[in-house]
Amino acid sequence: MHITAKADYAVRTLLELASTEGAPGKAEALAGAQNIPHKFLESVLSDLRRADLVRSRRGPDGGYWLARPPAEISVADVVRAVEGPLASVRGQRPEDIDYPGPAQPLQLVWLAVRANMRAVLEEVSLADIVDEHLPTFVHELTSDPGAWARR
Repeated sequence: MHITAKADYAVRTLLELASTEGAPGKAEALAGAQNIPHKFLESVLSDLRRADLVRSRRGPDGGYWLARPPAEISVADVVRAVEGPLASVRGQRPEDIDYPGPAQPLQLVWLAVRANMRAVLEEVSLADIVDEHLPTFVHELTSDPGAWARR
């Protein structure tokens, strides 16, 4: 799995908005708070608006707001909004791939990878992160020294 800059920026931007408790976030302030290039952030915000994860209003009282409560927005929702499916192989969904011969079981490996990504990303909400109350399984997974090994 590769988390792109766009997906990382999108999650961090929404975490900034989630931490404001409903106050509007200006693009410039959001970009500065998370060290995100302003022009790149505009593209990210556009994707998030199209996915109905943020609302926006122009003007002096304008800015960006979360479109729903932070507890109702998973990390998976954000990644899908800017990147599409959580796992693909050569641009295809794992269930749509058919391998010949000895590579045939490889499809099951890709499906298992996607299932594990979903198990984490769909179960962690913006509120979980902002409130620093990550699900127990996240702490269990990251307490394994192997999770921290660079490979």
